[in-house]
Amino acid sequence: MTSASAAALPEDPGANTFQVDLRGLVDLLSHHLYSSPRVYVRELLQNAVDAVTARHAADPQAAVRIRLAASGGRVTIEDSGIGLTADEAHSLLATIGRSSKRGGEHGLETARREFLGQFGIGLLACFVVARRIRVTTRSARDPQAAPVEWLAADDGTYTVRELPDGARREPGTTVELEARPGAEEWVAPAKVEQLARDYGSLLPYDITFDDGTGGEPRPVTDRPAVWDRPFPTPAARRVALAGHCAGLFGFTPLDTIDLDLPLAGVRGVAYVLPEPTSPAHRSGHRVHLKGMLLTDRADNLLPDWAFFVRAVLDTDTLRPTASRENLYDDETLAAVREALGARIRAWLAELAASDPERLAAFLGVHHLGVKSLARHDPELLGLMLPWLPFETSDGSMSLQEFTAAHPEIHFTRSVEEFRQIAPIAAAHGLGVVNAGYTYDADLLALLPAVRPDLKVAELDAGAVTERLDPVPTAAELALAPFLSTARTRLQAQGCDVVLRAFQPVSVPALYLDDRQARQERDRTAALDNADSLWTGILGALRGSAPRARLVLNHNNPLIRRIASLPDEGLTGTAVESLYGQALLMSQRPLRAADSALLNRAFLGLLEWATHPTDAPEDPQ
Repeated sequence: MTSASAAALPEDPGANTFQVDLRGLVDLLSHHLYSSPRVYVRELLQNAVDAVTARHAADPQAAVRIRLAASGGRVTIEDSGIGLTADEAHSLLATIGRSSKRGGEHGLETARREFLGQFGIGLLACFVVARRIRVTTRSARDPQAAPVEWLAADDGTYTVRELPDGARREPGTTVELEARPGAEEWVAPAKVEQLARDYGSLLPYDITFDDGTGGEPRPVTDRPAVWDRPFPTPAARRVALAGHCAGLFGFTPLDTIDLDLPLAGVRGVAYVLPEPTSPAHRSGHRVHLKGMLLTDRADNLLPDWAFFVRAVLDTDTLRPTASRENLYDDETLAAVREALGARIRAWLAELAASDPERLAAFLGVHHLGVKSLARHDPELLGLMLPWLPFETSDGSMSLQEFTAAHPEIHFTRSVEEFRQIAPIAAAHGLGVVNAGYTYDADLLALLPAVRPDLKVAELDAGAVTERLDPVPTAAELALAPFLSTARTRLQAQGCDVVLRAFQPVSVPALYLDDRQARQERDRTAALDNADSLWTGILGALRGSAPRARLVLNHNNPLIRRIASLPDEGLTGTAVESLYGQALLMSQRPLRAADSALLNRAFLGLLEWATHPTDAPEDPQ
């Protein structure tokens, strides 16, 4: 029995070797390096594939055989790979950090290209589920070497012994794991087969699985990858890819994007999500390294703006982290990420140029996320802004359609203001966009940078009033007393009154406001409540901005009846009621003065409606 920590003695008698507690190492692997015990299946497959790769490098005609089996609390994997001698078993299987794939800087680079494993943790990682590991192996490099048995326990001890020549005649290796207490679920045949398929479906050699029931071993690998298979028609390929996505990610994609970067050693597809998702959500992409699944949660593979896809690909150039469960974020990955982003952008550009219906279907799902990122990505902004849907006075449409009819665009900053003005704007040819939704105001402000020929401005009371039909001069002069009364009654509310004729006729009055008017009201309110010092300062800041406007519709019969009332007091009360109704329709927050006016107008109308002017007095 030999200690794992003493496998290689120091040449200098005064030097000391590090002492490694295997149980502590297993705890470190299972709780800190690896995300789950499931990775032990990957380690077994990886060692077998690397052994076969090494043998093929020396003998391209050698047979290939990798067979995985599980039954009775044991897991076995057999390969026809390069095998080991007794000295190699001592040196490689029990020494942490040493790998047969290394050999100086040049050797390490070769390992990255040819082999899956690089870090020298190897077989010892299987102790996350095993209490004992037995390896029988025979070297293909030295045909005269005897077969070897390496037997290790989870207490940190192992033995190496040579076996009789007949114990194993062919080169290769068999590894047998005996489950540790509490790890039985990880060595159950169904679990082992599922993990083997998950990790090894794209590996370059045929791998089979035997569940010990006496049936034929089942294939684990499924090559070539679905994106590399030939199909009779593009439609058949789309159907196959959709089925692959449904099986892998659980959804049917809106579309698929080929991710083929031969110079970067990357090949795969991106599936467009069929449901909206937040741009802040970091999608987990599925990455295979030389066919072996590296991770299904790679969140640094694509640019942040490509939140609307889930990718699956195979690579032989990107570097894994030490746990081989994610990608190492280096310059190579940064270049690949940029190139993959360019592929996705090219797909968007192709849709915009040749398939507007598919682009509309995509934006119908992901427009909010695209809007969010387009604010900070000039290239994406220029590509997507003309096609993004907005709510407009002409209906929901893209800016490309809307600007064809309206070279001058007005927008509102609140949904309520838009909904009040939209039918009137549509009837009078005024192009208004609802920018009350998230990101829309920011994007409209950026629109002139993409389309310099367009004029974009926030909607103001003057712009709307100018588009409404003026009332004939004679009619307006006849109504001058009524308008004077109306303006007097609303003077305290900071609101002017104008008379126009507009559609629809059913709207008696329209309340128009803009940012400048609101700022002026806020300044006036602050002035009323300020001390003498601030009164002087705020008074000096008095602006010339127009006040809010109550636009009365001369086409509306109710307005004409109110204008002809002989009672000036009742006329004023009616005007206050119209103001309150228009204010409520705009769904703006009510100030204390507005609430008081609404209450006064309501009670005034009730008083007028119930006042017994002609009826005799009730004797009771």
